[in-house]
Amino acid sequence: MPAAGTCILFVTCPDAEVAESIARALVEKRLAACGNVTPPVTSVYRWKGEVHREGEVLLLVKTRRGLVPECARAIRTLHPYEVPEIIALPIIAGSREYLEWIRAETRRPPARSGRPRRGR
Repeated sequence: MPAAGTCILFVTCPDAEVAESIARALVEKRLAACGNVTPPVTSVYRWKGEVHREGEVLLLVKTRRGLVPECARAIRTLHPYEVPEIIALPIIAGSREYLEWIRAETRRPPARSGRPRRGR
């Protein structure tokens, strides 16, 4: 059950409304196959020299590894935080059918730009 090329993004959001809005945008653009919004979590963190404790929700986004940069750009555009959490973790294994579904529901990453390589 190798999961070559798939990953999960972790994105904390201030509330479910923001998380669902980001998830919907990513899925509609075929940048992600799915976004799951968790129940509230408590986050404790240091920001600008002070320790904070806030309620947040966690958005889990399933996508192709090659779409992570484009997902991150879209998340930054839609997210209200100055520095949103966007962490990508590779999926190392999973059910073949589910991983195929992720690939089928997301578009192929754009081809890399640059000069084509020449053969020897």
